Amino acid sequence: MEYILLIFRSEAELKEMSPAQGVEMTAAFGAYTEALQKAGIMRGGARLRPVETATTVRVRSGETKVLNGPYAETREELGGYYIIDVPDLDTALSWTARCPAASYGTMEVRPIWPLGQD
Repeated sequence: MEYILLIFRSEAELKEMSPAQGVEMTAAFGAYTEALQKAGIMRGGARLRPVETATTVRVRSGETKVLNGPYAETREELGGYYIIDVPDLDTALSWTARCPAASYGTMEVRPIWPLGQD
Protein backbone atom coordinates (compact mmCIF):
# COMPACT_ATOMS: atom_id res chain seq x y z
CA MET A 1 0.00 0.00 0.00
CA GLU A 2 1.25 3.47 -0.81
CA TYR A 3 1.52 6.14 1.88
CA ILE A 4 2.45 9.81 1.64
CA LEU A 5 4.70 11.17 4.38
CA LEU A 6 4.01 14.91 4.62
CA ILE A 7 6.75 17.02 6.19
CA PHE A 8 5.66 20.11 8.11
CA ARG A 9 8.24 22.44 9.61
CA SER A 10 8.73 26.06 10.55
CA GLU A 11 10.28 28.04 7.72
CA ALA A 12 11.22 30.73 10.23
CA GLU A 13 13.29 28.21 12.21
CA LEU A 14 14.95 26.97 9.02
CA LYS A 15 16.01 30.53 8.17
CA GLU A 16 17.71 30.79 11.58
CA MET A 17 19.91 27.72 10.95
CA SER A 18 23.63 28.21 10.56
CA PRO A 19 25.26 27.12 7.30
CA ALA A 20 26.78 24.13 9.13
CA GLN A 21 23.35 23.09 10.42
CA GLY A 22 22.00 23.37 6.88
CA VAL A 23 24.74 21.09 5.55
CA GLU A 24 24.05 18.61 8.36
CA MET A 25 20.30 18.60 7.64
CA THR A 26 20.86 18.16 3.89
CA ALA A 27 23.16 15.20 4.56
CA ALA A 28 20.60 13.63 6.91
CA PHE A 29 17.84 13.89 4.30
CA GLY A 30 20.20 12.50 1.65
CA ALA A 31 20.93 9.48 3.84
CA TYR A 32 17.23 8.95 4.57
CA THR A 33 16.32 9.19 0.88
CA GLU A 34 19.08 6.73 0.02
CA ALA A 35 17.80 4.28 2.66
CA LEU A 36 14.27 4.46 1.19
CA GLN A 37 15.67 3.86 -2.30
CA LYS A 38 17.86 0.94 -1.20
CA ALA A 39 14.86 -0.64 0.55
CA GLY A 40 12.99 -0.39 -2.77
CA ILE A 41 10.00 1.39 -1.21
CA MET A 42 10.39 4.98 -2.43
CA ARG A 43 7.88 5.92 -5.13
CA GLY A 44 8.49 9.67 -5.13
CA GLY A 45 9.28 12.72 -3.09
CA ALA A 46 10.28 16.34 -3.32
CA ARG A 47 11.11 19.49 -1.39
CA LEU A 48 8.75 22.40 -1.82
CA ARG A 49 9.74 26.01 -2.44
CA PRO A 50 9.08 28.45 0.45
CA VAL A 51 5.50 29.21 1.35
CA GLU A 52 5.70 32.77 0.02
CA THR A 53 5.90 31.26 -3.49
CA ALA A 54 2.53 29.51 -3.04
CA THR A 55 -0.59 30.42 -4.96
CA THR A 56 -4.05 29.50 -3.69
CA VAL A 57 -6.95 28.85 -6.06
CA ARG A 58 -10.60 28.80 -4.99
CA VAL A 59 -13.72 28.44 -7.13
CA ARG A 60 -16.92 29.63 -5.48
CA SER A 61 -20.23 30.01 -7.33
CA GLY A 62 -18.40 29.62 -10.63
CA GLU A 63 -15.92 32.41 -9.87
CA THR A 64 -12.22 31.59 -9.75
CA LYS A 65 -10.14 33.48 -7.20
CA VAL A 66 -6.36 33.31 -7.27
CA LEU A 67 -4.50 34.48 -4.17
CA ASN A 68 -0.79 34.83 -3.54
CA GLY A 69 0.54 32.86 -0.61
CA PRO A 70 -0.84 30.06 1.50
CA TYR A 71 -4.47 29.76 2.53
CA ALA A 72 -4.03 29.68 6.29
CA GLU A 73 -1.64 31.09 8.87
CA THR A 74 0.26 28.28 10.56
CA ARG A 75 3.33 27.76 12.68
CA GLU A 76 4.55 24.98 10.42
CA GLU A 77 4.36 24.88 6.65
CA LEU A 78 4.29 21.92 4.28
CA GLY A 79 7.90 21.63 3.20
CA GLY A 80 8.03 18.38 1.28
CA TYR A 81 6.89 14.80 1.04
CA TYR A 82 7.84 11.21 0.34
CA ILE A 83 5.64 8.56 -1.22
CA ILE A 84 6.47 5.05 -0.10
CA ASP A 85 5.02 1.62 -0.86
CA VAL A 86 5.04 -0.63 2.20
CA PRO A 87 2.88 -3.52 3.46
CA ASP A 88 1.07 -1.69 6.26
CA LEU A 89 0.69 1.40 8.43
CA ASP A 90 3.08 0.12 11.10
CA THR A 91 5.86 -0.12 8.51
CA ALA A 92 5.00 3.36 7.19
CA LEU A 93 5.16 4.76 10.72
CA SER A 94 8.50 3.08 11.35
CA TRP A 95 9.98 4.71 8.23
CA THR A 96 8.38 8.04 9.14
CA ALA A 97 10.04 8.01 12.57
CA ARG A 98 13.40 7.67 10.81
CA CYS A 99 12.86 10.83 8.73
CA PRO A 100 15.07 13.72 9.94
CA ALA A 101 12.05 16.06 9.96
CA ALA A 102 10.35 13.96 12.64
CA SER A 103 12.89 15.28 15.16
CA TYR A 104 12.18 18.99 14.56
CA GLY A 105 8.85 19.26 12.75
CA THR A 106 5.65 17.31 12.34
CA MET A 107 5.11 14.35 10.05
CA GLU A 108 1.68 13.36 8.77
CA VAL A 109 1.20 9.89 7.31
CA ARG A 110 -1.74 9.16 5.02
CA PRO A 111 -2.64 6.17 2.90
CA ILE A 112 -2.98 7.09 -0.75
CA TRP A 113 -6.44 6.48 -2.17
CA PRO A 114 -5.99 5.71 -5.87
CA LEU A 115 -8.39 7.50 -8.21
CA GLY A 116 -11.25 5.31 -9.38
CA GLN A 117 -11.22 3.09 -6.31
CA ASP A 118 -14.00 3.18 -3.74
